Amino acid sequence: MDKLEEIFKLQDQLNKRIGVNTDDLTEEEQAKWVLNYTRAMQQEMAELIDSVPWKWWAKYQDFDKQNARVEVVDLFHFLISLGQVLGMTADDVYDAYLKKNQVNHDRQDSGYTAKDEEDSRHI
Repeated sequence: MDKLEEIFKLQDQLNKRIGVNTDDLTEEEQAKWVLNYTRAMQQEMAELIDSVPWKWWAKYQDFDKQNARVEVVDLFHFLISLGQVLGMTADDVYDAYLKKNQVNHDRQDSGYTAKDEEDSRHI
């Protein structure tokens, strides 16, 4: 088992332990959990932002790199759960990442002068 597959397995176990079973969700339940997880991710992003000295007018702040790293991992927990809600496996995420990464490189090669979602429809 590779590391990403193991992370997906561990996240599924954790979700089930706290009462969230992402297997065979209805479309309504999927929509609910997409909102739940994206809202949780927004909060984690706010906590990540609070780990860096973003108040340019305040001199008392320090960069809390350790906490920033923890917040990234928290985000990853919710991101994996979100993928699972949408029926994605580790392989699905890997394959989609490769395809989208190529799209992003192609956009850079072309100058990315216009927005065109059609180049991502195959993912």
